[in-house]
Amino acid sequence: MSARDGLPSTGLGMDPESRLEIERREAAERTQAQPRIVPRDRDGASAGAAGARNGDATAGVSVTLKGLRAFYGSAEQVKGIDLDFRATEVTAIIGPSGCGKSTLIRCINRMHEEIPGAHAEGSVLLDELDIYGAGIDVVAVRRAIGMVFQKPNPFPTMSVFDNVASGLRLGRRGRDGRSRAALHARVESALREAGLWEEVRDRLDEPGAGLSGGQQQRLCIARSLAVEPEVILMDEPCSALDPIATLRIEELIDELKQRVTIVIVTHNMQQAARVADRTAFMLGGELVEVDATQKIFTAPSDARTEEYVTGKFG
Repeated sequence: MSARDGLPSTGLGMDPESRLEIERREAAERTQAQPRIVPRDRDGASAGAAGARNGDATAGVSVTLKGLRAFYGSAEQVKGIDLDFRATEVTAIIGPSGCGKSTLIRCINRMHEEIPGAHAEGSVLLDELDIYGAGIDVVAVRRAIGMVFQKPNPFPTMSVFDNVASGLRLGRRGRDGRSRAALHARVESALREAGLWEEVRDRLDEPGAGLSGGQQQRLCIARSLAVEPEVILMDEPCSALDPIATLRIEELIDELKQRVTIVIVTHNMQQAARVADRTAFMLGGELVEVDATQKIFTAPSDARTEEYVTGKFG
């Protein structure tokens, strides 16, 4: 670990009781003092508790889409979708290429609007808070709703440790002695949650880009987990991975859903069947149907869904 982190590398090896005590204290302070998403005032500062959600982070949150439409210029890619993503469940979104799956999930954490000429209409509710409402802090939205992309994208010039710590530093934590200790503890915790700690504990100073593909994807998941998101969006997270790495990611998804709401886009029907509690089928920018995953794959309500899941098109 680099000297600029403010503590020697042994900070990550502190005894479990001390590490857990630091995490408990920091979590309590955040719960009492920091809403997860707050609107911003006219000067750009957080506007206090107005419009905030201060619920129990372990209880999970739901995401509700109401009349969601997404455009690239004048071309409509997502066409008025109403859809619920239930708290602490995995929802898979399936459909042929170009049907709007990836565009839809990018609207959920407001990344779609970063594309020049792109915009979204409708509502996305994180529990009862409309993240497209006036004055919402977009940075806070993206901390609460993390995203894992199709291709692993660790920051290439950063070490394993710095990759995981980057979001925490961006959030301006870690500036006094106690917070620096908490930073180290939180990085280790996130790596453990991502099932990566034992594989990288002696490689924390090495570049994140030097890990294997599967390890890089879990590093990106750890980076999302470090800032304690309430929702994680996954856009075909296993498409570039081998079967063993894919299995580890799927096991991780099953573990994480106990406390985080997960939405996964996949072209792999077998993967959707393995990991998802519910599955939504999209076609031509529209939602065809959503139901329990077993029902979607064995007795769908719409003939188009049956044709897709049985491989007749797509």
